[in-house]
Amino acid sequence: MKLITDAGNQHTLKALVAANLAAVNIECNVVNSADQVLPFLKKNRFPVLELGDDEHLFSANAICSYILGQSETYKSSVHIDEWLEWEATQLQPFLGPYLAAIYGSGKADVAVLESSLSHLNAKLDGKAYLVEDALSAADIVVWAALYPAATKNTAIIANYQHIQHWYQSLTSQDAFQQAVAKVTEGKGSSAFKASILAQPLVAAPKELTEKTGGDLPREECISHDVSIEEISAAREIWLHGHKTAAKPKKRVHPLLPEEGAHNILITSALPYVNNVPHLGNIIGCVLSADVFSRFCRLRNYNVLYVCGTDEYGTATETKAVEEGVTPQEICAKYFELHKKVYEWFDIDFDHFGRTTTPQQTEIAQDIFWRLHKNNYTTEDTVQQLLCQRCNRYLADRFVEGICPLCNYEDARGDQCDKCGKLIVATELKKPRCKVCGDSPIIKQSTHLFLDLPALLPQIEAFVKKSSSEGDWTANSKLIASTWIRDGLKPRCITRDLKWGTPVPLEGYTDKVFYVWFDAPIGYISITACYSKDWEKWWKNPQQVQMYNFMAKDNVPFHSIVFPGSLIGATDNYTLVNHLIATEYLNYEDGKFSKSRGVGVFGDQAKETGIPADIWRFYLLYVRPENQDSSFSWSDFVLKNNSELLNNLGNFINRALTFMEKNFGGVVPEMVLVPEDEKLLAEVTRELQEYIKYLDKVKIRDALRCILNISRLGNQHIQANKPWVLVKGSDADKTRAGTVIGVCVNISCLLSVMLQPYMPQTSKIIQQQLNADEDCNVLTEGSFVCYLKTGHKIGKPSPLFNKIEQDLVDSLKKRFSGQQSKIPDLKKISEAEKENTAPAAATTGGAANPADAERLEKEVTQQGEVVRKLKTEKADKEKIDVEVQKLLALKRALAISKGEDPDAKPAGAGKSKGKKKKGGKK
Repeated sequence: MKLITDAGNQHTLKALVAANLAAVNIECNVVNSADQVLPFLKKNRFPVLELGDDEHLFSANAICSYILGQSETYKSSVHIDEWLEWEATQLQPFLGPYLAAIYGSGKADVAVLESSLSHLNAKLDGKAYLVEDALSAADIVVWAALYPAATKNTAIIANYQHIQHWYQSLTSQDAFQQAVAKVTEGKGSSAFKASILAQPLVAAPKELTEKTGGDLPREECISHDVSIEEISAAREIWLHGHKTAAKPKKRVHPLLPEEGAHNILITSALPYVNNVPHLGNIIGCVLSADVFSRFCRLRNYNVLYVCGTDEYGTATETKAVEEGVTPQEICAKYFELHKKVYEWFDIDFDHFGRTTTPQQTEIAQDIFWRLHKNNYTTEDTVQQLLCQRCNRYLADRFVEGICPLCNYEDARGDQCDKCGKLIVATELKKPRCKVCGDSPIIKQSTHLFLDLPALLPQIEAFVKKSSSEGDWTANSKLIASTWIRDGLKPRCITRDLKWGTPVPLEGYTDKVFYVWFDAPIGYISITACYSKDWEKWWKNPQQVQMYNFMAKDNVPFHSIVFPGSLIGATDNYTLVNHLIATEYLNYEDGKFSKSRGVGVFGDQAKETGIPADIWRFYLLYVRPENQDSSFSWSDFVLKNNSELLNNLGNFINRALTFMEKNFGGVVPEMVLVPEDEKLLAEVTRELQEYIKYLDKVKIRDALRCILNISRLGNQHIQANKPWVLVKGSDADKTRAGTVIGVCVNISCLLSVMLQPYMPQTSKIIQQQLNADEDCNVLTEGSFVCYLKTGHKIGKPSPLFNKIEQDLVDSLKKRFSGQQSKIPDLKKISEAEKENTAPAAATTGGAANPADAERLEKEVTQQGEVVRKLKTEKADKEKIDVEVQKLLALKRALAISKGEDPDAKPAGAGKSKGKKKKGGKK
């Protein structure tokens, strides 16, 4: 038997797993997907199993069953066939487009898979396999279908416990691992991309699209099937709800937990002070937490939101060296810079602090002493990377090199961004110092460790309870459970540094605490700086619910290390109840890079002239909740001009302007008809969905509800045409007044719902409405008529401006990094002068033979790079970058030889021939 397939075809997994299990030898022939493999096929559809004598099987599921059937161990059955049919007709129609999206544009909504995954999860409840508790073709086929999606986005199955256990069990088996290795050839999920994008999509049966709404986005499928009971309840609350509505709770500092109240403690990951935060940093922690804290205040919860800068560790020391100042000066500079950035983005902290405080030292050392006395610390000798040129030990994130697992060339010392695996810095291939580029050496040093294995039973019990009772994002659950499943190891908590919280134990007083032991304690110490009664928040798990906001790379430390430290301290600390982690936000088709000038950073957003609320809206609209997403200038403009300008802004402005022009800005008499009452019920439903989503920290989904309500309002105005009615009879004018009065009240509701997302816009709408502060509550989840007949509104004006294409083009170019791709030759030469001692800048300076020999080799190697690119006719821009590197190396070489780097070669500048008249030779 011969299996014909294209490279990276996920359906080939089905055949190879079956062959491994059945011990059947098949020849695997990998061909180009564009090649005409079989002459009688108009279009290839791989894989194809060639049985001989011109017999072929073209269905991957049939191939799997056939191969597995060669062994007497694996039998077929009606139930197995039903699962094969389900995979092909029920799962693939939705999984196929999802795969094409995440491997293509990167933008896809995992919600399209919810029905299929829920069904599968229910069928696996209490079972190890899909059919008769035995491995079969059903398991192979469904597993292979899910594998590319679950590998690309591990979060998709994290909420489905039974699927997760089944999937991990199969993935760990040799037959499955060998098939994966053969199909992916060690390239990871990227191996599937070309094949997936080349595959035709399976059409969903009509009955499925009718049930799910097909592939229409939710905002285009607003439900109108409200019940009589919903309409009746909505009308009653509209008319009388204001009498019982709660008043907004005033925020009086210091905020402390209250008996019987809904006490919520919110933290967002502390940003390092070694750089300016970019848009991905902002949405990953502080902005997401800000939306939730503002929502909680609308609900009259008792909320404290704390954050601050993480100021200790190698990151700070290194930045200080780069800028030629002290660590204290770096902290002072970047603390103010971060604070200004967050103030411009309207992040409403209750307290924004820092970790370089006496409170941090006191609390961190107290937690350490408690761990130490409880025998939860150990000591061991470890190997560390020492950069001899920088004369410092390198923190994990300041070492780069080749990943030992997937061979990615830019892996960090603690984690590989490509395969996502945690790694040890000393295991990197070809490690290099991130600051100077030199190769560090390995040196031994004795350190203290947090004994996580001893704490494992308590940590495991905590994770199980907290993640099941609280709202943990799918990636948080998956990452924490994977760490526990793989077994916890002792974690080093000290470093050979000067800048940090001192270790108080004798024999270790020349060391400081490692930043990932020390930094999360900053949440506690920052609260202690806010209030002397900080323990009422942090040693009060009976009354306080804690929410942590972060990006997914911080999850291990907030789900395992930090809670483990607090558990081991045995001092009744409040532990995280809700762990909210985003995936990564990328910039266009790549990553943010300050050094290369790629992407928008916090201090640059203000310079664009685009208001902070617009930035907030778009970042929250594309918030990477279930998978990585991207900031796209074209999409940014589209969402501003369509959703904000043409939908939300258009609705509110047309309602208020119509009232001003036709009713003198006074809310007229409103006589509801069934059509209005139905609208009240539809708006109420969206409002309740909004509250439900935000209570579960589904920030992006809740934003869609706001846009749906404004869309409903626009539809209501359009359907009733009040501009025609107002010119008619008295009854018509009353009808026009009712329509516009209801829509002005919808605008008031929208102003409240917008507060967490666009606080300045919310204020502007309320000013235009002349709305009272009493409307700023969402305690009951009901649409109340706050602007009653006779209420006088303010002066309406447009809320949003169109973003023109020429502005976008200039901004896109500005932040594309084009200006930074060619190195600054002057800066490079100056850096070489500083790092090449004792070289001189002019002829007659002392030569340095050792450096000269090294640079001779680097010039030769770089010359080969340039020649190769020119031979291959690479892009001019790419060639220019490498040429500039070559020139910089040649300049440094001249300096190391004691030569004048600016001297022209003999004969340079002379004309090769005389010009004739007219400018031609």
